[in-house]
Amino acid sequence: MTEVTQFHNFAHIFISLVGAILLLAIYFNIRKHYRHILEEGDSFKRVDKGLLFLSFSLFVWVIAGLWAFLGYRFVFTDDLLYQIGENLLSITNNMFLLFAMSYFYYAPSFIYKNEKNVRIILGIIITVTLLTLLISNFVPIGDESLILNFSALPDLLLSGFLSYLLAISFYKTFFYRGLKTVAVIAVIIIALLFGSQLPEMFVLLEDEFYNNLIKIIAKSSLISLFLLLATSWVIELSSTPKINEIQIVFDDWSLLKLNIPSKNIKNATIDFGSKTTQFKNLLKFAIRRKYGSGDFQCMQVGSGGEIKNQTYLSRIIENTNSILDQSEDQSLDRKDLFTFVGNGMYRLRILPEHIVIEDRLLQEFLQSSDNQAYRTIVTV
Repeated sequence: MTEVTQFHNFAHIFISLVGAILLLAIYFNIRKHYRHILEEGDSFKRVDKGLLFLSFSLFVWVIAGLWAFLGYRFVFTDDLLYQIGENLLSITNNMFLLFAMSYFYYAPSFIYKNEKNVRIILGIIITVTLLTLLISNFVPIGDESLILNFSALPDLLLSGFLSYLLAISFYKTFFYRGLKTVAVIAVIIIALLFGSQLPEMFVLLEDEFYNNLIKIIAKSSLISLFLLLATSWVIELSSTPKINEIQIVFDDWSLLKLNIPSKNIKNATIDFGSKTTQFKNLLKFAIRRKYGSGDFQCMQVGSGGEIKNQTYLSRIIENTNSILDQSEDQSLDRKDLFTFVGNGMYRLRILPEHIVIEDRLLQEFLQSSDNQAYRTIVTV
């Protein structure tokens, strides 16, 4: 093992270990202070474990660094055993990153809290690992006569896909939390991390010093993003209004009153005007939350649900903010009014006793032929 490689391994182990411990500490501290927000309601327990899985992925990096050190120390890096170990660690790391992204609020919709799709992608990861091991049996490891290391191709393609998911998730998360510069930097860091893996496929790009330098910069920068993500999550949780302070009154068609003191909204009148679809969608959520129980409190959004797309939820919030003319730090977020309970299901984040619907409005709504299903909910 050269001094450059030895330095990289030790730096990689130490930085990853410190990052993993810090993320764990932040996660448990958040769970302690914001448990009432993370686990709201009697029927639906939502525990955000995104930071926990990110921490686990860093612990896998620590183990990978120790495995690399042992491989060089006892000179078996060209053996199939070493390759198997690397692939098992790679699949474990990808698995934890995938689980973490399933908790990212702004991750691509096909992965965010979608257990079925997460299992499918995990199956793909396992298949890619097995394929890599199979190719390794036919392509000698460490053969310097090769221009391309074909055994690294499956893992490189998988890394490209996961890097794409990470880039989208981090960009949208930081962008919508007001950290637009960080959002761009995050994409650059993830691209750099993916680029550091190219020499494993393209032998001509192999340069020990520069490759190890790029890896350590990319990984330490990514860990910094994880810590910044945790910090921004704390800020977001601290600004989330308490569930028992939100009150909503539906007075008439397209007309309601909203009370959220922590957001400086005090019995504010909101007139949706011609945007009747937004008002009806919000009213449907309110009826389900107030009169329904269990699954009846929730509504399917997307995937053939009653509300076709998540955009309709965002429009409710955007329109409300524009009517109230809220400042950026006091503006409502979608999570302030809606709770995601998994598998495309959402419900209104307001206590049933804090929802008031005028009788005349409710009767007019129930008499419509398009709302027959709601009669059962109200009469239960």
